[in-house]
Amino acid sequence: MDVEQVTDELYALRPSEFTAARDAYVAEARRAKDRAAARAIAALRRPPLAVWAANLLARERPEEAERFLAVGEALREAHRTLDGERLREAGRQRHRLVAALVRTAAALAEEAGQPVSDPVLREVEQILHAVLAHPEAAGPWAKGRLTALPETAVGFPGVPPETLAARASAAPKDRAPARDEERKAEKAEKAERARAAEMARTGLARREQERDAAREAATAAAAAAEEAAERLRRAEREGEEAAERLRRAEREREEAAEAAAGAERAAGQTGAALRAAEQALDEARDAVAHADEEVRRHGRAERGRSS
Repeated sequence: MDVEQVTDELYALRPSEFTAARDAYVAEARRAKDRAAARAIAALRRPPLAVWAANLLARERPEEAERFLAVGEALREAHRTLDGERLREAGRQRHRLVAALVRTAAALAEEAGQPVSDPVLREVEQILHAVLAHPEAAGPWAKGRLTALPETAVGFPGVPPETLAARASAAPKDRAPARDEERKAEKAEKAERARAAEMARTGLARREQERDAAREAATAAAAAAEEAAERLRRAEREGEEAAERLRRAEREREEAAEAAAGAERAAGQTGAALRAAEQALDEARDAVAHADEEVRRHGRAERGRSS
């Protein structure tokens, strides 16, 4: 079993689908007696919803993720070199990118059928800041395999406190503009976050409207189906009544046919009797004629003897 492929597939699933799919792969690996794969897959942990949304962002928008990680590298380099201008510019890019990526993550999650709430979006924002600050979180995130909320980013690692103090004392005039820039960036970030939250609320309202419309359509469809069923039942009853009438008509036809056959038989018998009677009448007529002839012959004979 290809553990890397399975891992990619599992972390592409929604959190609600993760555990069942993972356990199914573990069972499959065990049936195949692939103990190493079974252990590796069983060790995978379901990501929280915010982590899933952040992973989804990295998988679906790899080019944007790559640009985002480049900003993180620029920020870390600026901290290492104490380049105030580069640090401020990278910071501005960071705030803009984080706000834009949070909006994108919200939209992608909604498209995937797993909308996220405002608190979850704030966690996504924290994840992105942590990804910028911590290279060990950036690698798994870029692959879409982040498994847990990373440690909250406070500054950037690799810059010792004494260096930060030296930078602060060496450039006191830069602190106020930097703070102004940071405040502006934070304000812009809050505005972007508010817009992202509004987009999420709008999407939720739209989904509720779609759900209500679907319910109304389902109710109308159910009513139409019931009406159609009633029409079908009426048609079936009418069909049964018509079939019964047909059966009665067929029985009556059979009875009429039998009666006709009987009448035909009776008519045949009557004809035969009539023919026999006519033959007997003819024979009787012949007998009468013969008897008359005999009477006349005898009468002639008697007259001849008497004369």
